[in-house]
Amino acid sequence: AARQVQARMGLDGYVGGDGDFHRILTMQRQREKEKEEREAKLKELKDKNKAALSISDKFGASTSDKVEDSFKASTIGLVTKADFAKKRSQSQAEAENEQMRKMQKRADAEMEQRVKAEKAVKADRKKKEKAKKKEKALLSFGGELEEEEGGEVEAEAEVKVGRYGKNPAVDTSFLPDRDREEEERKETERLAQEWREEQELIKEEPLDITYSYWDGSGHRKQTRVKKGDTIGTFLDKIRKEICDEFRELRSITTDSLLYVKEDLILPHHISFYYLISRKVRGKSGPLFHFDVHDDIRMLSDAQKEKEESHAGKVQ
Repeated sequence: AARQVQARMGLDGYVGGDGDFHRILTMQRQREKEKEEREAKLKELKDKNKAALSISDKFGASTSDKVEDSFKASTIGLVTKADFAKKRSQSQAEAENEQMRKMQKRADAEMEQRVKAEKAVKADRKKKEKAKKKEKALLSFGGELEEEEGGEVEAEAEVKVGRYGKNPAVDTSFLPDRDREEEERKETERLAQEWREEQELIKEEPLDITYSYWDGSGHRKQTRVKKGDTIGTFLDKIRKEICDEFRELRSITTDSLLYVKEDLILPHHISFYYLISRKVRGKSGPLFHFDVHDDIRMLSDAQKEKEESHAGKVQ
């Protein structure tokens, strides 16, 4: 059997061992396999070249290629220099003419597209104008035109309609309305501005305050400030007014003074306007009255708060 294989592989005179024979046989088969792969790749390249040639034939060559081919075909063989130059100029002129024809054709196509686009835009505009006129006719009430004898045309005042589709006989005040909300916003701003202006006028009003300067014994006095002034401004004014009478006030600052009203120490930053406008009350009476008066009642009523006011202490 081995001899038959050797004869088939062309190794009749081989006298080596079986191991070498099998190695040679494997290499022989590998060479055949590589040969088959090379043939397959070569066939694939040929098929690709054929496909490329078929595409070129299908779509055709460019104008310049055609002119060049025509020039080459007309100058085959021996030609004089003058004929060669003449044919070259003719081929170039043909190429330029062909290029001009293509450009003219492209320009004509673009012009045609532009004209079509303009016509479409005009048609769309006319369509929108018609729709707008139709909508106006639906939304206007009492806007009809009346012709007078002299041929003049007058347009009646158009009735303002909030939104198309609402029944005017139905109460729609609970529905959102942009115009109504805008009017309400403007009215709110106007009222708020009026209120702020009134409060500024109130802050400028004078306020008489009865107080008692305490230095171990009480010294009741009275001064006048504005309702918009703070407790700190009030104490500074008192210090300046009575510093000649009480010399110890010359060496201290306003921050060292306290104002005690109805058993409460009032902070310096609070204004009299704040106390009056909010009807603030202390432990033993109101903090919005700054004069001195007693609460005189014929019958005592625990359900009603006392209105007696005491002089605040400055110390």
